[in-house]
Amino acid sequence: MLALGATAASAQEGLRPFAVVGDAIAASLTGAPGDAERGLKIVTNRQLGLCLLCHSGPYPQERFQGTMAPDLTGAGARWNEGQLRLRMVDAARINPDTIMPPYYRLDGLTRVAAGFRGKTILSAEQIEDVVAYLMTLKDTR
Repeated sequence: MLALGATAASAQEGLRPFAVVGDAIAASLTGAPGDAERGLKIVTNRQLGLCLLCHSGPYPQERFQGTMAPDLTGAGARWNEGQLRLRMVDAARINPDTIMPPYYRLDGLTRVAAGFRGKTILSAEQIEDVVAYLMTLKDTR
């Protein structure tokens, strides 16, 4: 598994195959469950996931949380694991007008920063970690 500060996956590694069925990717991208503790660190990291740029959530210690996207509180109660995985991989497959970046896609992208060309934003392992963490968020307040 990659450490929290690991760089984006390279194009040479390629994307791990996955199947989208309906509004979900049912199977883990890695074949193993993610680590929720690492997922929390990715979600709240302002250099890696940048989730809190747009989302808010149950993070009273984090200042300046976003208001442009759904609150992450209760995410694990609103969506199942496969639905969360697809939203992380490429939310545009569900909503073509979304502003959420595709965290695990290489093709069809425009206006990509030079440092990310040919790379995914998060690795398959990191996607699974975030999904595992979001599934722990069952409380809807």
